[in-house]
Amino acid sequence: MRQAKDSRHINPRPYHLKLALRLLLILPLVAYLTGSGLALTGQPELSPKSNLSAGQQASRKKEPPAKLPDQYKKWLEQEVVYIITPAEKEIFLKLKTDRERDLFIEAFWKHRDPIPETEENEFKIEHYKRIDYVNRYFGREAAKPGWMTDRGRMYIILGPPNDIQHIDGKSEIYNCEIWFYQGKQDLGLPPGFNLLFFQERGTGEMRLYSPATDGPQALLTGYWGDPTDYSRAYSSLREVDLNLANISMSLIPGDENLGLGRPSLSSDLLLRQIEQTPQKMVEDKYARKFFEYKDIIDVDYSVNYIDSDALVRVLKDPSGLYFIHYDLEPSRLSINQYDNQYATNFKVNGLLSTVDGRLVYQFEKTFPVKLTPDQMKERQHLPLAIYDVFPCVPGEYKLSILAKNEASKEFTSLEQTIRIPEKVQVEMSSPILAYKVSPSESAEGKIKAFLLGGQQLYLQANRVFTAKDELAVAVQLFGLTPELKNRASLKYQFWKESEIYKEETYPVSELDSLPLVIKIFPLAGFPPAHYFLNLTLLVDGQEKIKVKEEFDLSYLESLPRPWVLSRVLPPPTDPYYGWIIGSQLYKLGRLTEARTVLEAAVAKAPGNEDLALELARVYVALNDYQAAAKILDSFVSAEQGVRYETYLVAAQAAFSLGQYEKALTVLDKAVARHGSDIQLLDLIGDCYFKLGKKEEALAVWQKSLEINPDQPELKKKIQAVKSK
Repeated sequence: MRQAKDSRHINPRPYHLKLALRLLLILPLVAYLTGSGLALTGQPELSPKSNLSAGQQASRKKEPPAKLPDQYKKWLEQEVVYIITPAEKEIFLKLKTDRERDLFIEAFWKHRDPIPETEENEFKIEHYKRIDYVNRYFGREAAKPGWMTDRGRMYIILGPPNDIQHIDGKSEIYNCEIWFYQGKQDLGLPPGFNLLFFQERGTGEMRLYSPATDGPQALLTGYWGDPTDYSRAYSSLREVDLNLANISMSLIPGDENLGLGRPSLSSDLLLRQIEQTPQKMVEDKYARKFFEYKDIIDVDYSVNYIDSDALVRVLKDPSGLYFIHYDLEPSRLSINQYDNQYATNFKVNGLLSTVDGRLVYQFEKTFPVKLTPDQMKERQHLPLAIYDVFPCVPGEYKLSILAKNEASKEFTSLEQTIRIPEKVQVEMSSPILAYKVSPSESAEGKIKAFLLGGQQLYLQANRVFTAKDELAVAVQLFGLTPELKNRASLKYQFWKESEIYKEETYPVSELDSLPLVIKIFPLAGFPPAHYFLNLTLLVDGQEKIKVKEEFDLSYLESLPRPWVLSRVLPPPTDPYYGWIIGSQLYKLGRLTEARTVLEAAVAKAPGNEDLALELARVYVALNDYQAAAKILDSFVSAEQGVRYETYLVAAQAAFSLGQYEKALTVLDKAVARHGSDIQLLDLIGDCYFKLGKKEEALAVWQKSLEINPDQPELKKKIQAVKSK
């Protein structure tokens, strides 16, 4: 990501990079050495999922790829053919316009830029240098461009070798080239290895040699023995060139295994690893995000996806409302400097929809970031976490959160499916693992993300801890009768690999903080490892509900903990929540419930236009037009004016009551305040027609068609009126 000169770049996860590098080193070596949400009753279920419906996914799979213009076909099939991942290629072929393809290519190179702070993209420059080199030098002996040859492919992937040995002019063996590489451990490859190319049968281009597939006999010009007798072929080759003979058995020095009489399989694993190296150098998640959000976000953001960690939990307030809490942690923070202050805004857009794609709730929030130079110095190496929360009615949903950094034009997202159960007798939430718990007197009684029972939980989505941490396990228990409490207990089991490392059980009757239970477990003595926590509610010793979580214990003595962007919201009795819950029920078609909730909220805040408008919509959906008109009358008659939607719903209610003159009066106010659009014009025309003013109606409808000609129903209406 290119940063302006007045911007600062915070990389909050240096320990992630270290872990990734360790894995890159360890996993390939292991290969060489070896040769080779739980859904329970009463439990909210969370699982990662695309925010596309099944129907959308199926329809996209069926769409044939668009025919690529020549310049994009060349880019895909020649220039990046060896370094593009399958996911990137799949997404690129789905793009419909040249503009989308250009933006994708820009993002493709950005996500491979090793030093984003510089003007040049060093990876891209080096890549095209390699292509130019192989086309000039490796296509001479072949009837195809150099990039299509084996040597060209390996050179493009690995770059120039540390040493090249040419073996030419020996009558006993075909011409060969031995390329030696070292220092490629950062790519997950051995410290040193060879690549062998040979001129098969003495003609044509140099071909990449495979010890297992070709064997030393393929290098000998006069070998007529048993093609499966590798030992004999090796002995014959050894008499001509000892080094070549050893490499023919294994491309990895010291791995020849000559006593087995067959080439080492690790060489073929090495070749496979090299072919896959470019695909492992980039996290291609950005490509999927580009495709999912290209029609939603501004062009400035579309190529700048950054990764993030995220965690979502559904928790129940003692008032009975369910709240969705989420933690979103961008992988980096880019921030601008203005005078003596560092600043940016995170704009967060949330979308909650049913599994079949119906919109239930959406929101937009802004989280400002303003830091002094001292604060910037203190936090520049720390992660950033955005904690947020909103209420939701029971059901199964898809949650999509999009966060945009307005300074750097970067974006990140989270998508998750959420299931909030309907009424159940006993329910237990998914556990929250926190590294710190602090009393929060200032927010007592109010709503704040991960604030439970006056205790603020501090957590990280990756759930990584150190031996110096005290692990706080927080869970909610609802629906236990006094009789059940006396028979129930909570069992905590910490599993390390396949064994129980620690187990503790507590009688529920001794827990005085219900429905919230927070237990602290010092991690001193826990060896570094990956752990599973099973938390089980037992009744009479029998399992009633089980929830699970997992975490890692790091070798590090300390970890950088995030600084948090969050906000305190009103208490659950505030009519604000009635508006959100009522709106969700309305969109779900649960109109009677929506009316009850919104009427209670309006009674608390009768002068709130948003509440009145939402309740009026419910009344209209229930065909109670009189109630809808009554609740909006005081708003539309006010001199200061109201929202466009308020005028429109009030006019629709009056029209449905046959009060056409009143509807026209309201619509005239709407046009004067907000200007005309097709909805207002169509309804004005309908009012004129009902009043017997045919010519006026036709004139207004015609004006609506001038704004938007694509109104087939209106055209039919006009034709029907004219024909009378």
